Amino acid sequence: MPRRTPRNVLSDRLRTPRTLSGFLKTASICVLIAGCLSPLGQAAAATSAPTAANDYCSGQCSDILPPGENGNATLAQILLNQAFGTQPAHAEDQLGPYANLATGHPGLTDAKINNFFNDASFGVPAGQVASTEKPAGRTDVTIVRDKKTGVPHITGTTRYGTEFGAGYAAGQDRLWLMDVFRHVGRGQLTGFAGGAPANQGLEQEFYRQAPYTEADLQAQIDGAVARNGERGQQALADVTAYLDGINAYIDASDSGRYFPGEYVLTGHKDSITNAGTIDHFKVTDLVALASVVGTLFGSGGGGEVNNALSLIAAQSKYGVEEGTRVWESFRERNDPEAVLTLHDGQRFPYATRPDSPQGRALPDAGSVTQEPLVYDRTGSAGTASARKSATAVAKEALSSARRGMSNALVVSGKHTASGHPVAVFGPQTGYFAPQLLMLQEIQGPGISARGASFAGLSMYVELGRGQDYSWSATTSGQDIIDTYAVELCQDDHHYLYRGTCTAMEQVERKNAWKPTVADGTAAGSYAMRVWRTKYGPVQYRATVGGKKVAYTTLRSSYLHEADSIIGFQMLNDPGYVKGPEDFQKAAQHINFTFNWFYADSAHTAYYNSGDNPVRANGVDAEFPVWAQPAYEWKNWEPNANIADYTPASAHPNSIDQDYYISWNNKQAEAYTAAPWGEGSVHRGDLLDDRVSKLVAQGGVTRTKLVQAMADAALADLRAEDVLPGLLKVVNSAPVSDPTAAAAATKLQTWLTAGARRTETSAGSKKYADADAIRILDAWWPLLVKAEFEPGLGSELYGAFTANLPVDEAPSAGHGPTGSHAGSSFQYGWWSYVDKDIRAVLGEPVQGALSRKYCGDGSLTACRDALVGSLKQAAGLTAAQVYPGDDLCSAGDQWCADSIQQRTLGGIKHGNISWQNRPTYQQVVEYTAHR
Repeated sequence: MPRRTPRNVLSDRLRTPRTLSGFLKTASICVLIAGCLSPLGQAAAATSAPTAANDYCSGQCSDILPPGENGNATLAQILLNQAFGTQPAHAEDQLGPYANLATGHPGLTDAKINNFFNDASFGVPAGQVASTEKPAGRTDVTIVRDKKTGVPHITGTTRYGTEFGAGYAAGQDRLWLMDVFRHVGRGQLTGFAGGAPANQGLEQEFYRQAPYTEADLQAQIDGAVARNGERGQQALADVTAYLDGINAYIDASDSGRYFPGEYVLTGHKDSITNAGTIDHFKVTDLVALASVVGTLFGSGGGGEVNNALSLIAAQSKYGVEEGTRVWESFRERNDPEAVLTLHDGQRFPYATRPDSPQGRALPDAGSVTQEPLVYDRTGSAGTASARKSATAVAKEALSSARRGMSNALVVSGKHTASGHPVAVFGPQTGYFAPQLLMLQEIQGPGISARGASFAGLSMYVELGRGQDYSWSATTSGQDIIDTYAVELCQDDHHYLYRGTCTAMEQVERKNAWKPTVADGTAAGSYAMRVWRTKYGPVQYRATVGGKKVAYTTLRSSYLHEADSIIGFQMLNDPGYVKGPEDFQKAAQHINFTFNWFYADSAHTAYYNSGDNPVRANGVDAEFPVWAQPAYEWKNWEPNANIADYTPASAHPNSIDQDYYISWNNKQAEAYTAAPWGEGSVHRGDLLDDRVSKLVAQGGVTRTKLVQAMADAALADLRAEDVLPGLLKVVNSAPVSDPTAAAAATKLQTWLTAGARRTETSAGSKKYADADAIRILDAWWPLLVKAEFEPGLGSELYGAFTANLPVDEAPSAGHGPTGSHAGSSFQYGWWSYVDKDIRAVLGEPVQGALSRKYCGDGSLTACRDALVGSLKQAAGLTAAQVYPGDDLCSAGDQWCADSIQQRTLGGIKHGNISWQNRPTYQQVVEYTAHR
């Protein structure tokens, strides 16, 4: 079957339609090229680069961000890409090096690192300067771009000029993407980019969680500035200059007719007359953008209603006391076998289970209904695919299992060959075209940094390096979201607030769309309505003890997405960050839930950020509580949504531990994270096992640490950490069935070879041990069901799978990003299987499940269940295991796993072999310090 064109996340059909077939004639393309291509002459070639700021990395700082720096394309470039596959300059020149590490890492040396990464040194060598530009004719800022990657190196002589240049460069590299996401953040995507079901789902996801009015967005900026003194005023000045730079680029590209071609394809601009407008950016747009980032990556918690439903199911089956024990054993709040980022015995109690829970508001059985979001559907908004997308998004939005992603490997200088710390770290932000992040270097008064920033928020580098230090983050997921049961009064839209019957506030967003060249979805419309209370937006309705309630969700970062700007400002300031303690203080100003890592020439450090609310005594953060003063956050002020937060010393933090790893695993002992599944097997173990061995051996180098990361990126967690026990049970007696026996042999051969999902050779698009991989992919969901459903019963098994998915193989769908997303093995039942199998085998288990499930504890019966499910799995064909999609033919195993740069605009890229690693990644080793 020929490869099909991948679908566009933001418009199902962003491709040249039949109505544009004439555009593909040579003469027409030539006309378009003449009028629409970015003017290559606008930035004259330079013979020398601006003077770089002090750089203490000695050429040993590297980074990578696929597919490429250039995320803008004119109409002509889009048409050429769609017709012939040609790429604009620097649109995908980092994709190949990134992909090649999968097969190239075994032969890696320090000298070869930059074959797979970029040189992240400050400045641009004279021979590598591609262009120099004075944006808008300003004399106080220069943008230099290098030949290899086209990354902007912004140097300003004034603070205003520096930030103006950052905004101008952002417009050059990500204008369309920034425009898309300011509309996503406001719940207005369909009217802007088209009514494709994926677009409907995306805007619904974010509007459900951040239903802000324009006044709310402005209040966030006003509050952040007012609360932060001089730094707040500086942040506002920086944002103003940054916006001026973006808008200057909009004006220049509009008059010069080299603006992104998506504006034409979506009907906002006319390709012939240039009629139409590209709206200027304003300060509230940046808050809308920040709300998207914070919701995606930095807001741990939620899921309390799902927790309540599974607890009720457990208590219904086993009784209250035993059912609670069963539930707690699956929840694994503080599992003694969990891999930890802080492994020196430090304890940071947070959200722990109270001895005597108070204020719980568990729903009556069968009474829970989800609050509708979408009303008044017309046209294509009423199709089955649109409704299905909305249902899936709603389920994802209200789960505690957020796709955190990202990893970090940091080793103290005590264990490296040079005596200096080594770090390999970065965020997994998914794979998009253009990428959500962008690279840049900013040098100016009070700013000296290079790295990645989210498009539209790049007034500062958010993850990257300073003059003599680097920092990065992973999503931490601690619980900053609580669910309250507000008792209804008068009708369904009034509730008791501190004893007074109070009206809920309705906020509404009406969206309508019509077909465009980019998205042919038929015309349609709907309204999104959210009912807001003092305790946050309504998410569910139910009864509690017969009383009608609405369940609301309140997160500490609600109405505060702008607050983190101060922390990022500090991280970019060389006058502020001079060592690990300063780094930790800067991270304390970031209210999103992240794990922050730091390395300089002498020290490493870690800090867990987020506004962790101080809960009332006896409140169990796992479940809904009554919306009453006794159970509110301490000193909570509802209008501004501020409260008392746990002090910095209570957050997991450390300086100079022997090594740190993080792959969204548990931070420290007693620090309860919101997601389920932090038990004996976690993908963090893939890093910890490898890094701990390197540290024990000593002499760690950049090469060795990159190899450890890259090897873990190809590992199948289920195979490496759980399969040995499963095969021990299977082989506890001779396997008489030939199909099952052959399957077990193939699995053992793969396990002995390292249990990696890797190509037979670079570019082969065929896996070594392909049959074994197919068998495990098919077997895992079957064996989990065979192992647990008989003991738990169908209802409780289903409730627990709603709390924690059974599997997250590379070919599986991943929440809002769909399949082909790279990140894998974050959420699954591997710990449950591991603990249960070890218990059945009679091996020691700390934090065991409350009972044995496989075969009801009988080794013989357990073996029968596993062998039977193994035989069933082995009989499934590749086409059944990998059924195919818009990118891949049925049965194409490699393609099913492969990573797709999901299109957010008009430029498409080929898929690459699977790796489970950060999207943006740094490799750093500093040799000196200021």
